[in-house]
Amino acid sequence: MKTIKRITAAVAALALAGVVAGCAQRPAATLSDEALLDSVERRTFDYFWSGAEPNSGLACERINMDGIYPENDETVVTTGGSGFGILALIAGMERGYVTREQGIERFERIVSFLERADRFHGAWPHWIEGRTGRVKPFGKKDNGGDLVETAFLVQGLLAAHQYFAQGNEREQALAQRIDTLWRGVEWSWYRNGQNVLYWHWSPEYGWEMNFAVHGFNECLVMYILAAASPTYPIDREVYTEGWAENGAIVDEHEVEGYRLRLRYQGVEAGPLFWAHYSFLGLDPRGLRDDYCEDYFGEMRNYSLINRAYCIRNPRHYKGYGKDCWGLTASYSTVGYAAHAPVEREDRGVIAPTAALSSIVYTPEESMDVMRYLYGPLHEKVWGPYGFYDAFSQTDDWYPQKYLAIDQGPIAVMIENHRSELLWRLFMSHPDVQNGLRKLGFDSPVLQ
Repeated sequence: MKTIKRITAAVAALALAGVVAGCAQRPAATLSDEALLDSVERRTFDYFWSGAEPNSGLACERINMDGIYPENDETVVTTGGSGFGILALIAGMERGYVTREQGIERFERIVSFLERADRFHGAWPHWIEGRTGRVKPFGKKDNGGDLVETAFLVQGLLAAHQYFAQGNEREQALAQRIDTLWRGVEWSWYRNGQNVLYWHWSPEYGWEMNFAVHGFNECLVMYILAAASPTYPIDREVYTEGWAENGAIVDEHEVEGYRLRLRYQGVEAGPLFWAHYSFLGLDPRGLRDDYCEDYFGEMRNYSLINRAYCIRNPRHYKGYGKDCWGLTASYSTVGYAAHAPVEREDRGVIAPTAALSSIVYTPEESMDVMRYLYGPLHEKVWGPYGFYDAFSQTDDWYPQKYLAIDQGPIAVMIENHRSELLWRLFMSHPDVQNGLRKLGFDSPVLQ
């Protein structure tokens, strides 16, 4: 299998070299913004296309170009990362990276796999063994349903539903199967009898993980989908008392000269994936509720804080600046870590996904980073599936590794920046609109 991975990566690199019309050999300065965006989106899309786990068609948890994996990890698919990948596949179909026929065949494989894979009160586990559909424990007690990862998967599935629902007979049948999967998630059961949603449940350990999800973090879309469910919905009180903690989610403060309204779980500003995962399908533009008057503005400031911190660079790391910023959860010099714009959570590690996936909030600032990565750092950070996961110029550390949950937001947010496609699809779903109304959200799509 390791040899197959290496061959697949090599073939992908050769194929894409022709597809991008020689862009890899051209300096970033000579490329238009559109050409550069397309080059990055296309390569990153291929993580979820040629790099997918072959039996399921879903996203591999990781692809390591050195071929070295943890035991039995090569065939593990990630539920949340696959949701991001589904959105990327839609974008690739629409842009002609693959034909519509190829895309439909892939989606039929994905849906067939999800229909037979392990589920726990309708929720998929964090990791699934791609050859069998059986749960692969993410941790000792994390061997059952993962409602957050399921929400990220469903976010992608509902966008796919909208993409296929008005198509030909075959596409409409696919949309109907997706609807059945959506209706099978028992969101309300994951309340554990309380007015809050719990992240995990295991048939062996029950609720012992004991992770009640409070805001603000990456999990907003989970509450919206739970309210939106036509079969197992939550009441508004679960959002109010659980996610928003009866208003305690509001904590107005200033960081790096930018105002924030929400509380960020023990830090003034956390890792940037909190601004990405829920908003791949959920359109933040004009989105507001009782606790945040402008989610787009909040996430823009959140991104600019991350940039401003890296420019200030209080720990004096090599390379940090206006062209090289972005702290988030990624591979790290100390293993996997959640980097954030506070000194105790800053290890000198930049993850391309951080700034690039913020392009919808900070288009000019994110393009500066993209040109720097594609230009001066090209040979060290660019590979067959786009930019590698993370690097440190201070430690001269450039691992040739990828993670699905970091690659997905790059392709998806670039597409939203270019066309708004994935936002439009997800927000057009009538159940999503009902969920937003139920929780008291206002959005231009609800007018």
